[in-house]
Amino acid sequence: MSRAHNPRVIEELRDRIAHLEGNAAKKATVLPFGVCEMDEHLPGGGLSYGALHEIAGGGAGTVDGAAAALFAAGIAARSKGKVLWCLTRPDLFFPAIAQAGLHPDRVIFCEGDRQEDVLASMEEGLSFGGLAAVVGELVRLPMVASRRLQLAAEKTGTMGLVVRRWRRQTEASDFGNPTASTTRWRISVLPSQELPVAGVGRARWLAELMRVKAGECAEFEIGACDAKGRLCLLPQSANRPDTSTWRGSRAS
Repeated sequence: MSRAHNPRVIEELRDRIAHLEGNAAKKATVLPFGVCEMDEHLPGGGLSYGALHEIAGGGAGTVDGAAAALFAAGIAARSKGKVLWCLTRPDLFFPAIAQAGLHPDRVIFCEGDRQEDVLASMEEGLSFGGLAAVVGELVRLPMVASRRLQLAAEKTGTMGLVVRRWRRQTEASDFGNPTASTTRWRISVLPSQELPVAGVGRARWLAELMRVKAGECAEFEIGACDAKGRLCLLPQSANRPDTSTWRGSRAS
């Protein structure tokens, strides 16, 4: 039997390829939402570790932007270990992310002066490999930068979460540009859940899965993160925000 057809040689080559890729097992690791309707739309049944995920508010306003940050905080809260949160504006409200399940004691905050500083800090955190998740607040995410973050996440199996924050309406159009992210989400605030008595019910969000590799887009009306970062699916209502101006941004 020739060396090229020797089963042992072929097996050794496969092992070497798997070793060089380094992320075969990590790609199969996911973080489920715990909501069947959401998890079944995601390959593997949840958000992939060793991958980059994008989250943005459904508009340029601060309310939807805050909901996007809390959505990311809830994801990070359900992971195990320390979380690196990179930002340029020190306006993150700690009690709010704690209510979403992410206690500030678990978070390492890294403040930079420019967007480039956030990208560099995210890449360093993802490459480190000892963190549960790395969150970065960014206005723009160029394709080259997103590829670098995606590769760094794949190398260590750390989850990367990019929260897109707009300072003005014109910047929101950048969300339609292609990136290397594995999933892309858009979060809009809905009227809170109705209660049978007077009071304010659980906050409600419209979560739009606008892009997912090897999957299909979908929309979910969900209850906001509880104190453990968990979501719940709620019945659809007629009080949805007008997102018609965003429909063109579904291209990825």
